[in-house]
Amino acid sequence: MEDMNLTRMPLIGDKAPEFKAKTTQGDINFPQDYKGKWVILFSHPADFTPVCTTEFMTFATMADEFRALNTELVGLSVDSLYAHIAWLRKIQEIEWNGMKHVEVKFPLIEDIKMDVAHKYGMIQPGQSNTQAVRAVFIIDPNAVIRTILYYPLSTGRNFDEIKRIILALQKADNDKVATPANWKPGDDVIVPTAGSCGVAKERMESKNEDTYCLDWFMCFKKEKK
Repeated sequence: MEDMNLTRMPLIGDKAPEFKAKTTQGDINFPQDYKGKWVILFSHPADFTPVCTTEFMTFATMADEFRALNTELVGLSVDSLYAHIAWLRKIQEIEWNGMKHVEVKFPLIEDIKMDVAHKYGMIQPGQSNTQAVRAVFIIDPNAVIRTILYYPLSTGRNFDEIKRIILALQKADNDKVATPANWKPGDDVIVPTAGSCGVAKERMESKNEDTYCLDWFMCFKKEKK
């Protein structure tokens, strides 16, 4: 009987599974090569496919925005390194949605044997036995998985949302707060729930102009606009 512990998909809070791989930017040792950085590790079904092409153009165009957030991009496909190179060269000739001459400078992993895809649960037989679904793993500077997103083969990803997640996670880590629904930078944030009756009472009666409570368990900190 197969040992399921060897193939279990990593979960939020787990250490990112380690691997070594060839990429379009040379060999990488993951996640050691990205120590101290946030990483967006994402898979796509195949090279030379239209949805993937729009995604790679978008990611490449936003690469500097992510790098400004101490975040690196790493892509993966089960295609060969030579297919990757040919496809990325072709992308530079395509114009779409105002983007043209797009050069993909982040690494794209060759995963013909699907070793990495299986480690991260990117192969889902209900969709395909030979193609990785559109998975996104957001990994923090301590190599801990913080967010997992899965999209079906037919649906392109929302890259503004991926960036928003990075911003929200960094905000939560830096300020020890949580972010409410549809939060974006500049919006008020949620302070940790009161852990005692005394603290709850103090918060409800507080005259602190920087915070406000809708109820004892739901208090917000105002952000400077």
